[in-house]
Amino acid sequence: MRIAVAGGTGAVGRHVVDVVRERGHEPVVLARSQGIDLVTGVGLAEALQGVTAVIDVASVQTQSADASKQFFGTVTTNLLQAEKAAGVAHHVALSIVGSDKAPYGYYAGKAEQERVVAAGDVPWTLLRATQFHEFAAQMHGQIMVGPLMLVPRMRSRPIAAREVAERLVELATGVPAGRVRDLVGPEERRMADMVRAYSAAIGGRGRIVEVPLPGGFGRALRDGTLLGEADVDHGVQTYEEWLAALPGA
Repeated sequence: MRIAVAGGTGAVGRHVVDVVRERGHEPVVLARSQGIDLVTGVGLAEALQGVTAVIDVASVQTQSADASKQFFGTVTTNLLQAEKAAGVAHHVALSIVGSDKAPYGYYAGKAEQERVVAAGDVPWTLLRATQFHEFAAQMHGQIMVGPLMLVPRMRSRPIAAREVAERLVELATGVPAGRVRDLVGPEERRMADMVRAYSAAIGGRGRIVEVPLPGGFGRALRDGTLLGEADVDHGVQTYEEWLAALPGA
């Protein structure tokens, strides 16, 4: 089976491509490095020839709700139109747990993505997952005030990107199922503690301070909105196991 991976060079996309190969399928990477622009649609029509399923894990670096909605709305529309023309039978999209209940900032784009997928003509499956273990590394050093490293007060159930990739490929090789059960990590953690542990693992310095973010999104980070409901599937790898596997740890 030929399976196209939108965003196949990203943090989770690389894992998806690996899993596709390991399971005996042919990956088609949809990324600018391969001459394919998801925002303009350049190269999509040719790349999707003979493709049975598309896994969309494309992302954008922004905290602007408008920019996020523009990106995900445009990319998803381009993918679905090209998939329909090419006869692709299955569109699999990765979203975030709680994006429908906290449509702020980056999450606003994920909510828009879900809307476009559900309204499209290509049979689809939607998986929501919690933040990856790598999210703590992304937060490390992102907001500095003098010697202080600020981290939002946030409750999370971090999950291994590899496990999310495995689930996505499993879904892509099955029949379209609409929205499936959320996939969350094996345990709840506070983001500040995760960043402290990551900093210690890489020999980082500086004091890490937890701060509450204002507004609806800040409230969602704190109140458990992003943890998932009771009826969810759980990953296996813990955050500590992920840390121990880091190079040089």
